[in-house]
Amino acid sequence: VTAALRRLFDVVVAGAALVLASPLLLAAMLAVRLESPGGVIYRQRRVGRGGHEFDVLKLRTMVDGADDQKAALRVISEQDGPAFKLRNDPRITPFGAFLRRTSLDEFPQFMNILRGDMSLVGTRPPTLDEVEKYRLGDRRRLSIRPGLTGLWQVSGRNEIQDFDDVIKLDLRYIDHWSIWMDLWIVFRTVGVALFRKGAY
Repeated sequence: VTAALRRLFDVVVAGAALVLASPLLLAAMLAVRLESPGGVIYRQRRVGRGGHEFDVLKLRTMVDGADDQKAALRVISEQDGPAFKLRNDPRITPFGAFLRRTSLDEFPQFMNILRGDMSLVGTRPPTLDEVEKYRLGDRRRLSIRPGLTGLWQVSGRNEIQDFDDVIKLDLRYIDHWSIWMDLWIVFRTVGVALFRKGAY
């Protein structure tokens, strides 16, 4: 019953968000297209519940071919561990930086939620190369669907530089999950997005 209720919540919120935000989303897609060559939607392979692989969807915020430059930039990553984070990433376009600050680049992930690859709230969806470097205990974060938002996001988001801290937040969410926790995280996420805390 709880799982069905959670899925219903995901579908209703994701569907409503896509309908209400469609004019803004279309305008943003046009701006991405006009700013630089390349596709409007960026697809990146991620790992979900039980090791299921899927393409996470975002508005493109980087120059075309940015993934090919990632290996060269990894040596200056600002996050410890297997995850890659770089505040002043030279691959990000000017409009892409705006999309990231406002979290508008994440809106296509409501489609991931409707497909069932993700939930509205969950753990952060890792990349394939991250998962390859997981320790045994880290894999427990793959026991649930990844989320568009989560405890890590409302607890500091990109300001959290230690990968172990991200893992701890995800596992805390798994161990103490409740509908009320999800509602609290959604409420906090709105504030984080509005005040652009920890976004880059």
